[in-house]
Amino acid sequence: MDPDVEQHLRDLQRQYLEFLDDGYDEGVYKSKVEEMISNKKYRLIVNVNDLRNKRPERTKALMSNSVEEQIAFQRALKEFVLSEDVEFGKNNEEFFIGFEGSFGSRHVTPRSLNARHLGSMICVEGLVTKCSLVRPKLVRSVHFCPGTKKFLERRYTDLASLDAFPSSGVYPTKDDEGNLLETEFGLSTYKDHQTISLQEMPENSPTGQLPRTVDIILDSDLSDSCKPGDRVQVVGAFRCMPNKQQGFTSGAFRTVLIANSVRTLTKDVTPQFSAKDISKIRRYSKSTRIDIFEELSKSLAPTIHGHDFIKKAVLCQLLGGCEKILPNGTRLRGDINLLLIGDPSVAKSQILRYVLATAPRAIATTGRGSSGVGLTAAVTNDPESGERRLEAGAMVLADRGVVCIDEFDKMADMDRTAIHEVMEQGRVTIAKAGIHAKLNARCSVLAAANPVYGQYDQYKTPMENIG
Repeated sequence: MDPDVEQHLRDLQRQYLEFLDDGYDEGVYKSKVEEMISNKKYRLIVNVNDLRNKRPERTKALMSNSVEEQIAFQRALKEFVLSEDVEFGKNNEEFFIGFEGSFGSRHVTPRSLNARHLGSMICVEGLVTKCSLVRPKLVRSVHFCPGTKKFLERRYTDLASLDAFPSSGVYPTKDDEGNLLETEFGLSTYKDHQTISLQEMPENSPTGQLPRTVDIILDSDLSDSCKPGDRVQVVGAFRCMPNKQQGFTSGAFRTVLIANSVRTLTKDVTPQFSAKDISKIRRYSKSTRIDIFEELSKSLAPTIHGHDFIKKAVLCQLLGGCEKILPNGTRLRGDINLLLIGDPSVAKSQILRYVLATAPRAIATTGRGSSGVGLTAAVTNDPESGERRLEAGAMVLADRGVVCIDEFDKMADMDRTAIHEVMEQGRVTIAKAGIHAKLNARCSVLAAANPVYGQYDQYKTPMENIG
């Protein structure tokens, strides 16, 4: 490495070390590092706001030139851990820094990511739709030569590493003199590696446009920290990966986010009420002149005349039942499932559209346009690595929300039975292609269907009309 660059990195390392060694001040990060050592963890979460207060110039550089700053910060952490606990520092080769806090204009969604964010630190929120399997990745290989009785070591980095200097991807089988080498697998170092796809939230994506996704690389302790259907906030370095084919590139690059912190967001939606709203709600609740339930059901889809009982039922579904988790771990669902059956043109689909616009988290689908696998979950092949990965369906993505299924009678019987487990247990169980998984799908189902003869026959039982 260039001596000037090395000196610059050393200066950055010293500044970060002074930030971590805050025993003279409140001692926040000193106690955090001690807690990290006692819990045998390798990642320290740093709040960007604290760094901004103490070292504003370092925060600015970290946002725009994230890789160089992160390397210096991780070296400073390693040095600080060695000063606190020598044995723990020597046993572990690498320590990692994760970030949280306010990122301002760099707090983005997969849709607002663009070329100007390349090379900088960003914070992305979204929904995990695909997860690859966790694989070990070779970091350092150790080889023994029986002829010379010498050991040979080689390090491997790729563009997913922070210090992405080019290393020969050829695995050594002979040394410089042509002697055969044996790999010492026990002495080699590996790290966990996983890729996930993050999609923008369904409620935030514009109508009529395909939702955008971004690929995220999770290494070491971050791998397996989330599963399909989870809503997460990921902080990391945004980077492009050149793809050479036969020695030349097309000029279009694949972009990935190399994560350093993953935080799971809560599934429950917290409504935003102003002080004026709260005072109105309180006044409304104390009013004795009106029946609140009756009044609220009339406010549901006010453009549709009549259907009073149906509106009350839909209102009960939107409010939800009371979920109970018993001391022995048994879960009694609080989700209410509704099936609307009626003649064509009695505003079934309009009620579904209204629920779709009213519910804070709702996903729409049709009976003919969705399969049982598309509603629950699927195991697919990753086109890049060729390995299996888990892909969440509509009901998993609508966890803690409502799934609206129109034209329910046009759905195949096999696909219809696939959603029974979700409606009863609130989860999806998968046992396909060697992958066994349970995914949460605690959602209510609102389905609309036409009677079997096209018109409701009041002289037949409801079961005969459904078909």
